[in-house]
Amino acid sequence: MDAELLSETFVELTDTMVAGFDVIDFLHVLTDRSVQLLDVSAAGLLLADPRGELRVVAASSETARLLELFQLQNDQGPCLDCYRTGQPVQAADLAAAVRRWPRFAPAARQAGFAAVQALPMRLREQVIGALNLFRAEPGALAPAGIRVGQALADVATISLLHERGMRHSDILNEQLQTALNSRVIIEQAKGKLAERLGVDMDQAFTLLRNRARASNRRLSDLARAFVDGTEPLTGPAAGRTLPPRPATRLIP
Repeated sequence: MDAELLSETFVELTDTMVAGFDVIDFLHVLTDRSVQLLDVSAAGLLLADPRGELRVVAASSETARLLELFQLQNDQGPCLDCYRTGQPVQAADLAAAVRRWPRFAPAARQAGFAAVQALPMRLREQVIGALNLFRAEPGALAPAGIRVGQALADVATISLLHERGMRHSDILNEQLQTALNSRVIIEQAKGKLAERLGVDMDQAFTLLRNRARASNRRLSDLARAFVDGTEPLTGPAAGRTLPPRPATRLIP
């Protein structure tokens, strides 16, 4: 494991707790760095809304995002079990987990994943979500990797719970709801940008995220401006600036 990258990751997660804190970008840092640091192929993150229902808020790839949505739609999978129990959930070989998750396991294998490790987003007795780590090859994640993954999840949890003194559940719920609402508009922007530039959803998200960081803006604010037609974006695939067009409503 890259010790320098690990150190930089914790610093980056901490640096996110400054003025202009962007919850969505913060959580994507968590999923992206989980893939870079650990022996996993993809990562996804589910957070609970104020009613306790899980929502997909970040993923390292479009494939992982769609698989997380599949879990929610079918009410079945490691991330859901992890959230409900507050304990890590592991399946070293999804081919042997069909009885455990008869719908999720085949879908995960079809998506190219052979093993999964889910880690709780938990502080003491409060569980706010779960981090899913997917592997392309069968085999359990090494104990050291699980410890690092849990440490990353713990740092993110503490950051969410304590950002700007958010120690009360009503304020936390408001922040989490804002993050969930932002996720919807970002998915709309991804779809619109992917269609206009002829790129895939992962490339579209990278373009949005890079533009937001370069202009020091919230990812959700940029996405909303692009969807409603007030913000042009420069597309590397097109090599030009896309002019604003009337907003198109897309289903995320």
